[in-house]
Amino acid sequence: MKIHKIALILFGFLAIPISAQNLETKELALRDAVNYALENQADAKKAKLKIENSEYLIQEARAGALPNISANGGLTYNPILQETAIPSSSFPGGEESGEPFLLLAMGQKWNAVAGVSLTQNIFDQTVFTGLKAARTTREFYQINAQLTEEQVIERVATAYYNVFVQKEQLETIDSSIVNVSKSRDIIKSLYDNGLAREIDYDRVNVQMMNLSTTRQQLVNAVTLQENALKFYMGMPINEPIELVDREFEVDAVLLSDEVDVENRTEMKVLKKQEELLVLQKEARKAAYYPTLSLTAGYNYMGQGEQFPIGSGLDNGVYWSDFSSISLNLRIPIFSGFANKARVSQADVELRTLQEDIKYTELSLDLEYQNAKSQMENNLIAIENQLENVNLAQKVVDNTQNNYRLGLATLTDLLEAQNALVESKNNYSNVVLEYKLAEVQLLKSKGELNTLK
Repeated sequence: MKIHKIALILFGFLAIPISAQNLETKELALRDAVNYALENQADAKKAKLKIENSEYLIQEARAGALPNISANGGLTYNPILQETAIPSSSFPGGEESGEPFLLLAMGQKWNAVAGVSLTQNIFDQTVFTGLKAARTTREFYQINAQLTEEQVIERVATAYYNVFVQKEQLETIDSSIVNVSKSRDIIKSLYDNGLAREIDYDRVNVQMMNLSTTRQQLVNAVTLQENALKFYMGMPINEPIELVDREFEVDAVLLSDEVDVENRTEMKVLKKQEELLVLQKEARKAAYYPTLSLTAGYNYMGQGEQFPIGSGLDNGVYWSDFSSISLNLRIPIFSGFANKARVSQADVELRTLQEDIKYTELSLDLEYQNAKSQMENNLIAIENQLENVNLAQKVVDNTQNNYRLGLATLTDLLEAQNALVESKNNYSNVVLEYKLAEVQLLKSKGELNTLK
């Protein structure tokens, strides 16, 4: 019974990788990864929803300029009617009653009323300003969606290149393991024939174990980086992917001395925020303006001693209609300086944003200059490191031949192989830095969408 339970548990653990293995590997170029993210990543989806929501904000603001029509109804029962004391002298012959006042019950036991009312704003500056603000809000969300899109592209591209450098280093380790394995076979043969020391064979085995450990660490690093890439793409983590090798090629980018920061989406967002704050200030100023509105209503009322609904004059219930139309003018005179304070607050918010705009202009220009400088330096470093890799490979080849001939020590051979691994890794890291700087350069020029 225990064996059966253990088998079920093991099957449960094995079921996950088996199901993952059945998934088809998805080949991804950078463009594919970016477009997938723009369709599936949560931030990109939420940005689109905000654009959709802005349409409803416009509808809400437009409602203030449209007529407001409502129906109303009520049913009232008065168990005790209010009595009003009226001087007896008000009635002919009332003084003869000997009572100074006559008590009259006002109203009826039952009252029912139903009607319809209409309200129409004729002039309300707040409504008009609100409609402008709603339209500007839609434009803001559209630009903000572009900014979100660029942020998604930046994260995906960065994660994509990070996966590549880990894979490049893994390939370097695999190549080194093959070379060290060949050297170990040679030393084993020499040792078996009494031409090499046992310590040399052990040292090569130690080198192989170190490389195997490093390889396993890189395998884990590749998995983590791939998972991060899938997360930024909005892709299921268990879906296997394969990156396209050409995406890690280095292409020299034409660099210019100037860049138009006004074209950056960050600046467009801030400028649109500035428009919204200007409209907010205007909306608060609108409290000083008079408002003019039209109201109209029509009602039908029944009253009597009996329950009115369904009853008429024969049951003592009288029905009548009444209507009213009015033009309403409101002129603000004094609000205790509340409106002035609100306008001043809006002005401070506007001036604060204008300072943010100046700061952002400076930081975006700095971002471009840094990315440009980074790319220029990395191009030089790439050339140097590529030459260094070729030289290190040449040293390894010569040292291997000399070791076979007894002209080089095992230490020389291991150091040469380690130097080759290090130079290849350095080359991969420099290329990664170049590609990341390339992403930042495209971002600083407002051209990240070219990666789509």
